[in-house]
Parts: sequence; structure tokens; C-alpha cells
Amino acid sequence: MFCFPYAGGGSAIYRKWPERLPGDVEVGLIQLPGREDRLREKALTNIASIIEGLERNLCSHLDKPFAFFGHSMGAIISFELARHLRRLNWTEPYRLFVSGRRAPQLPISDPITYNLTDHEFLAQVARLNGIPSGALENRELMETILPLLRADFEVCQTYRYADEPPLQCAITAFGGLEDEFADHEKLETWRAQTTNSFSLFMLPGDHFFIKTAKDEILRILGRTLSAAGRRH
Repeated sequence: MFCFPYAGGGSAIYRKWPERLPGDVEVGLIQLPGREDRLREKALTNIASIIEGLERNLCSHLDKPFAFFGHSMGAIISFELARHLRRLNWTEPYRLFVSGRRAPQLPISDPITYNLTDHEFLAQVARLNGIPSGALENRELMETILPLLRADFEVCQTYRYADEPPLQCAITAFGGLEDEFADHEKLETWRAQTTNSFSLFMLPGDHFFIKTAKDEILRILGRTLSAAGRRH
């Protein structure tokens, strides 16, 4: 299972997941440019460039059944990567796990924020509750990660969905019960993106329920991946 990070995040958010999943599940941690051990690389600002890099780096690892998991920005990246693989006549993932992100075909009504002043932009970032208030008040830290946050927000806010046939892989969606950005209705419409089975789990927490409801997410992942492994 390849895990894709949310905006401003890196692979560290998934680093302990292998310890909590079945032993026969190999976890691939996707590290995008501009963060953690790739901090010196320039962060990418559009989906197309990200998909191009992922294709180049993942192609040799897709020779056995695989799944994608992505939270927020990571959900859109993993979805578009699955569609890209299909266009290349490669194998689709056997399951797509999407978390904390409304279905891509829904109209975009969110305001553009990635190009606001630093003060205004960080105020918008604070609304997501993904960065501790102490970190937001650390000017030196914010100067370091601000370019990455802007780049990732640009990826999300300039993304435009193109209509294509639904995927053939099953889709499992996760949402936070208090997440104002991706509520039950917006997650339910992921159902239209697959001709296979669809399931939705609403868990306690806001947009970053991936942290507070991690145990339940991992239980569901473990159960689902084990069942898929028996079929394969």
C-alpha cells in the first residue's frame, strides 16, 4: 500500500503504520519534493508534475497487487495517479483509500488562498487545525515551511477534474465527523468514481482525524487489506 501525504505533510505521518498493519502488507511511503529528506528540492505546484514524477519512480514497484491511500491532497494525487496508470494500460490499484477529501467531480467553490499575504495565508492554514498554534507563532519555522504550504495549496486550488469513466478498483472513503471541508455528502459522491464496491467510514475528529482516529483507520485498513490478500 502506497501512502500519499496531505498538504504540507511528508511521509513521517505514516512512518509507524507498518507496525500496526498485517505482516504481509508492505507500506510504501511517498515522499514528495520540498519536505523532510527532500527539503532542498523545489516543491511542485501542479498535479501533472507530481504524477509525472510518481510514474517515473513507482513503475518498477507495481509488479504485484497494490493499493493507494491518500489523505486530503494525497487523496486527489492517488486518484489521478490511478487514472494515469489506466491511460497507460497499466494495472489499476486493487483498492483506492481516499481520506478527508470531497469527491473530485464536485464543483469547486473554495476561494484561492495560496497567493495571499503571509499573514492572511497562515490564517487560512490555521483553520484546518493541522499545525499546532505554537508552530504557527514560530516565525523562523514558518519562513521555512511557508513555500511548501503555498505550493501544496496551489496544487489543490488549481486542480481541475476532467471527466473520465469510473475506475474498476474498489474505493473506500474516510471522513471526520466534524470536518467542515469534506462532510458525509461530499465523501459519499466518491461512489460515482468506481464500477466496483464502495464503502464510507465517518470517524470522530475534524479535518485531521487521520491523527486522532488513527487506531480505527488502521483497524479498517488491516481488515480490508487482509481480505484482499486472501483473494489474491
